[in-house]
Amino acid sequence: MKTTDIKGLTVTELKEKIGTEKEALRKLQFAHQISSVENPMKLKETRKLIARLSTELTVKERAAK
Repeated sequence: MKTTDIKGLTVTELKEKIGTEKEALRKLQFAHQISSVENPMKLKETRKLIARLSTELTVKERAAK
């Protein structure tokens, strides 16, 4: 997901996307523990996406105050 796409999301959409990505990360980590994941870089990409979404959520919440 590109930065411009992230900036275009609303606060509720950001919260939903963060929840979805956290769930996907948990599943990937579990699958990685059991057996090697096809693309282990997907774990890193998902963590970074969650961080980007969280940062943008914080920015929007602070701007609303």
